[in-house]
Amino acid sequence: MPSKFCRLLFLQQSREGNTGRSLQGRMKLLAAVLLAAGLLATIAQGEQPPWPDKPSRTCFFQMLSSMDSEFCRGDLEVLYPELGDVGCMYIPKCHQYRRRLSREWGSPRVRYPQADKSKKYVLVLVDPDAPSRANPRKRFWRHWLVTDIQGADLRTGDIKGHVLTEYVRPTPPPRSGYHRYQLRLYLQPHHQGITLSPQERASLGAWAMESFVEHFHLGSPVASTQFLTKYYED
Repeated sequence: MPSKFCRLLFLQQSREGNTGRSLQGRMKLLAAVLLAAGLLATIAQGEQPPWPDKPSRTCFFQMLSSMDSEFCRGDLEVLYPELGDVGCMYIPKCHQYRRRLSREWGSPRVRYPQADKSKKYVLVLVDPDAPSRANPRKRFWRHWLVTDIQGADLRTGDIKGHVLTEYVRPTPPPRSGYHRYQLRLYLQPHHQGITLSPQERASLGAWAMESFVEHFHLGSPVASTQFLTKYYED
């Protein structure tokens, strides 16, 4: 792109020279060529152009690393406005997506196309990196817990059921790095009433999720996914 643009400007320079343009005019045109080439090269290299009143509209969506992506199994979809399915990806900072996730948007649609219409499911959303991935002393911070979800509703992404923990937006603390927000979907045993103890209801942090899963015989998730985000001003 830069070379083509330069060729066009040099062609214009040649034509103007043939009509008697002064040397000073040709030097100005050459300076314009060099400036344009420099700006185009800057944009091509992914750098911001020097126009502060015109921010770039480019938005890059990055998938998780191989280690973190191993958690994503079973085609579970988590859908937020504008972003669509954020499963197995980083939330980008552009367009204030991280801020909107933390401050504006409500609970996502969660879709599981393979759900059995005759079954019920349990959905869990936790942060295993509270307050940080390096020091997760409050790990498995509970952000959402819904039981008795009908398989037919899961197929459409319309989560209805018995809400044990209302949806809490992902809000990583400043300077705590990226946090994983993990969704686990379990098949609910027949005639199994699932509750939280008074101690569990009193606090969201440091939830003994494994003990909860074992106590109610939920077994392994039928599907799981996660997305990563961090404090929106970091």
